[in-house]
Amino acid sequence: MLGGMQERDKKALRKRSVILSKEMVVDELLVQSLTADEILTDSMAESILVEKTSQKRSYRLLSLLPKRGPRAFSSFCSALKDTEQHHLSALLTEYSESDSREADTKGPQAETEIETVTSSETQQESQCCLVTRTPERLRDTKRDVDSGRERLLDSPFPLSTQEGVFAAKRARTHESVEMCLDADSPIITPVLPCTPDFYLSHYQQSYPMVSSRRGLALVISNTVFEATAPDLETRKGGEVDEEVLRKVFTELEYQVTVQRDLTARDMKMCIEAFGRQQGHGTMDSSVLCLLSHGVEGAVYGTDGELLPLDWVFEAFDNSHCPLLQNKPKMFFIQACRGEEMDCGVEQLDGPGRTSSPGCEQRDAGREGEGDGDGRRREERGRLRVKLPQRSDMICGYASLKGTAAMRNTKRGSWFIQELNTALRLRSRDTHLSDIMVQVNGRIKEREGYAPGTPHHRCKEMSEFTSSLCKDLYLFPKYHPHY
Repeated sequence: MLGGMQERDKKALRKRSVILSKEMVVDELLVQSLTADEILTDSMAESILVEKTSQKRSYRLLSLLPKRGPRAFSSFCSALKDTEQHHLSALLTEYSESDSREADTKGPQAETEIETVTSSETQQESQCCLVTRTPERLRDTKRDVDSGRERLLDSPFPLSTQEGVFAAKRARTHESVEMCLDADSPIITPVLPCTPDFYLSHYQQSYPMVSSRRGLALVISNTVFEATAPDLETRKGGEVDEEVLRKVFTELEYQVTVQRDLTARDMKMCIEAFGRQQGHGTMDSSVLCLLSHGVEGAVYGTDGELLPLDWVFEAFDNSHCPLLQNKPKMFFIQACRGEEMDCGVEQLDGPGRTSSPGCEQRDAGREGEGDGDGRRREERGRLRVKLPQRSDMICGYASLKGTAAMRNTKRGSWFIQELNTALRLRSRDTHLSDIMVQVNGRIKEREGYAPGTPHHRCKEMSEFTSSLCKDLYLFPKYHPHY
């Protein structure tokens, strides 16, 4: 029998329940941590994750924890830290410890005093600018009420990603600029390994993925732009994205190269050199990530010049990059594709989607003709197999055509965060096309928090295009023995 948690810990959960419900991210990693610590059973974990909204998952978890024994509170705080929700862990432990100390020295009055201070802080915080009242903003800051300034203390992220003073954001006027909003933090759980049984049951219908290094990966990240491009602001948080991608693809056994702050010309030269690397010939796939400002069909170099994406894809097609023929080529583009802000629409009940109008026609008018002609089959047998100009590619875009992409100044972009999470948790048993569908689903659920601005409750929708011809399983950390 587990029993209940200590009364002071229950009180801390009750007093902070509103903040937890609003700000806590209850994802698979958090629930997995509590399950591994035997605080939650498998059925409890399933009952939490089946809830469709974050608030409902939070409510379900908070209703279970007080009944899960005296270790539940400390385990919950540890799980919050493990999932980079340090501010919530600190909020709970500080209240619990303060309540315990004050109860010993001052009696019941102490609780009222503590709650008064907390309410005052919450009121002050709600009056701050967009970037302070969010799930990611650390609450362990020292506030100087007289000057209205905040100094960040004990942050888990490098100082290079942080702003010392949280000033109101200036209005954005250029179509290429990503919107900087606070959102969930990138997870740091190791990539889950593929099992031998899964590999043996799936490798025959998938692209070969057996090379000791799965492939070469190139990440080009433009964060600081030259004075000649005054409309392109520094992409704060972009350095977080590049580090997230470097880590996850390294763990997926890619040889990763990161290039920072390149002009359009330098980007082109870098990509051309990457495509010519002889290592592609001995490896099974490749990855290219472009992180910058952008417009539809192009991304910006630091000099304000555009690099067309069609040129990028052409550089890796079957003609220009023969070393990667018949091998999967992955592209991930974190950039705006226009100026339009997706404000979202209210969901209403209604009829299901209509079926396809069925207006397909054969793309090649004579593709089926002559199949019965033995002579032609014999001729085809003597000819070298031909490939289409461009094939075996998959490209993930952070946003839809014409719309802006969302980037968090501390935690990185929404798209890269969700891609990182999905690759770490799902690549063990899910092929990349399905992973990208899951990323789309997670992006669809996200929402910006910016009260008093046009960006409040803004949305984003990612998408991907594919010319893959087989399932693309990454089979992480598994190497068959032949």
